[in-house]
Amino acid sequence: MNKTIRRASVFTLLLVFALLVRATWVQFYEGQALADDKENRRNTIALYSQPLGNIIVGGEAVTGSAPTKSGDLAYKRTYTDGSLYSAVTGYSSQAFGATQLEGIYQDLLDGSDTRVKSVMDTITDKRADPGNVVTTIDPDVQKAAYEALGDNKGAAVAIDPKTGKILAVVSTPSYDPSRITTGDSKAWAQLTKDPEKPMTNRALRQPLPPGSTFKLVVAAAALEDGLYSSVDEKTDSPDPYPLPDTNRKLGNENPNAPCKDASIRVALQYSCNNVFGKMAVDLGQDKVRETAEKFGFNDEEQDVPVRAYPSVYPSDMDKPQTALSGIGQFDVTATPLQIAMVSAAIANGGKLVSPHMVSQITDGGGDVLENYDDSAETTEIVSSDTAEQLQSAMQTVVEEGTGTNAQIPGATVGGKTGTAQHGEKNSKTPYAWFTSYGKADGKEVAVAVIIEQSNAARSEVSGNGLAAPVAKKVMEAALKN
Repeated sequence: MNKTIRRASVFTLLLVFALLVRATWVQFYEGQALADDKENRRNTIALYSQPLGNIIVGGEAVTGSAPTKSGDLAYKRTYTDGSLYSAVTGYSSQAFGATQLEGIYQDLLDGSDTRVKSVMDTITDKRADPGNVVTTIDPDVQKAAYEALGDNKGAAVAIDPKTGKILAVVSTPSYDPSRITTGDSKAWAQLTKDPEKPMTNRALRQPLPPGSTFKLVVAAAALEDGLYSSVDEKTDSPDPYPLPDTNRKLGNENPNAPCKDASIRVALQYSCNNVFGKMAVDLGQDKVRETAEKFGFNDEEQDVPVRAYPSVYPSDMDKPQTALSGIGQFDVTATPLQIAMVSAAIANGGKLVSPHMVSQITDGGGDVLENYDDSAETTEIVSSDTAEQLQSAMQTVVEEGTGTNAQIPGATVGGKTGTAQHGEKNSKTPYAWFTSYGKADGKEVAVAVIIEQSNAARSEVSGNGLAAPVAKKVMEAALKN
């Protein structure tokens, strides 16, 4: 064999060796990354190769699967009452991915989760029978909230204070996930470009100024700190309140309300800005923040299990800003979920049970894989004495204060209204809030409602006028069931 042939043979062998090394590297080291690549069409084909598991509400599936008529995807996702439950389920789309419960539990729902696989399935990498997600949502409470919100832009959350179960999560305007399950680009463009943002989950993912509903947090901080020993103790609160280090004064919506030196009960009843502005300054921003964070503010990982956007109590404020934060303005923001958590903790004797909207997940045979009801954590936010006093004061708000539209015959109801400024110098329509709890016949519910925009005239926008009637409908449905 001459030298040229030998060199060519060696070079060829080196090329073959390099090819084998590269193939081995790709198969064993890069294989999983390639398999998981979102551009890998095989993943989508495998995902929709069989019917998906379902999301269950009230014992009934609100999702389903249907055979497709063409293409390489055998099945598509379907939804029952999609607009009613979209803030709970999210969507599972052949082209646009999956969100919320559909996304969080995708592996369970498509049968690729290792928890639903047998040993043989794991060895052969076969997909098992898909599992199901059982929610805590009460269909009657969900429907009551959805219908009560109607054409308004807004959101509502209802929680069982004793268990932490989320009974309703509603955001309006809503959308039907069925429109985009097959990847309809026209429908997707319409939904994503709609200025009303129907795909935004306002209940969990749109923190806004909470207005006077935040006064409950400030009142809790004052009672816990010992600044005041009772909700009926008079405060030292001039009306209007001169904002420190400025020439400005903090007045009240109703100039005739008895807000001068008002007690916490009266100040909540008439929603006195002067009292809570001064109270926040007297406490100092650090003490208010400490209490707010106990309730859940500034939590970057508030998972229910869908991750909610953080509700914020700001840092590094001067005294005028601290005063404004005391009435739920300046840079204070909150989601309806967060405000519902405040009412839930107060209603539950000062203890907050971790809110969650998934009760359990099951395998294809119905066996429970995880029970989240049993693992919900309970945290003491405020003392039972503080909680009882705030319950009493909130009842006064509903019985003879700014929240009378939430009264329910035969039930004990406590609440707090809120009207938050919107836009520079409050140039836009204010946000109307209402948060409450209701108790009757051993049943309890805590609710928060926000109306971002309605057809009401600006002069008619108020927590009692717009949000309280919605909360009432939600509480009635929860207490009835």
